[in-house]
Amino acid sequence: MKKVRVGVIGCGSIAQHRHLPEHAMNENVELVAVCDINEERAKEVAEKYGVKAYTSYEELVQSGEVDAVSVCTPNYLHAPVSIAALNAGVHVLCEKPMATSKEEAEAMIEAAEKSGKKLMIAHNQRFVKSHQKARQLIESGKIGKIYSFRTAFGHGGPEGWSVDGKESWFFKKEQAFIGAMGDLGVHKTDLLRYILGEEFVEVGAFVKTSAKDFGDVDDNAVCVLKTESGIIGTLAASWAYTGGEDNSTIIYGEKAIIRLEDDPNYSMVVQYANGEVVKYELGKIQSNEEGGQKNSHVVEQFIDCVLNDKEPLINGQEGMKSLNVILAALESNDTKQITRV
Repeated sequence: MKKVRVGVIGCGSIAQHRHLPEHAMNENVELVAVCDINEERAKEVAEKYGVKAYTSYEELVQSGEVDAVSVCTPNYLHAPVSIAALNAGVHVLCEKPMATSKEEAEAMIEAAEKSGKKLMIAHNQRFVKSHQKARQLIESGKIGKIYSFRTAFGHGGPEGWSVDGKESWFFKKEQAFIGAMGDLGVHKTDLLRYILGEEFVEVGAFVKTSAKDFGDVDDNAVCVLKTESGIIGTLAASWAYTGGEDNSTIIYGEKAIIRLEDDPNYSMVVQYANGEVVKYELGKIQSNEEGGQKNSHVVEQFIDCVLNDKEPLINGQEGMKSLNVILAALESNDTKQITRV
């Protein structure tokens, strides 16, 4: 089978911890190039993987040397880089949030449709075993009607693991556009849409900068979300959880409560109304902490779609639906009103 020739654009932490190693260990991938505007970093990473270094993404996508790219740049570059790649006939795996506006997201989707190439957004929480199991249980009706949920994603902040520490683009509004809400909140938005099998229609949000005085983006956000069928719940995203990571989701249903990534030993615990408790050991969720899952399954899903001409589970449309909830949360915070998605 012909291997997919891959380039990774942006050589920061997410590329170094996830995309590069996952491409390198995929037997269907030939890693051929990396690109970063920091020439020293590009060369260093290129040397480590024995590939070619670029400092211009335009040059890389037009080189004819790659079939696909991972876009691991700061958020404000996701759309321009992805669109340039798609227009050059190159498949794209783009980090989240897919874009910084609905217009950008639509332009990315249009570029993918025109080129006939794959566009996948790297929402890895859909590939976590416990999350997939929860979706199946809800779909099967075993949990009954879903009443409510609460989900959180928080850690001590990107300065702890970003290659640039406190100087990272994560804290610069013109590059990041959005802070904890875009970094972590969009993951949970996507996850809830996936688990519940419904779209969100209304959002109320408080989005604040309270912990990171060296940045100008939000680091704490709490949202109230409502789905089309009327399920209501809360989402918290934070860079101020100093005691360790919280990546938990709890679904409250008529017949049971599902606790995901909430118990230190069991990735899923289901507490039935009749008193029965079922504990599942399904492997740890991927995280930046030690012991987290090493393979996020995003790269293998993407490469499978490229090789077998399949539509990605998280295509541009799916990525945009999750982004739209985040944009509505920002609008809600600005207007102090409940916002329709």
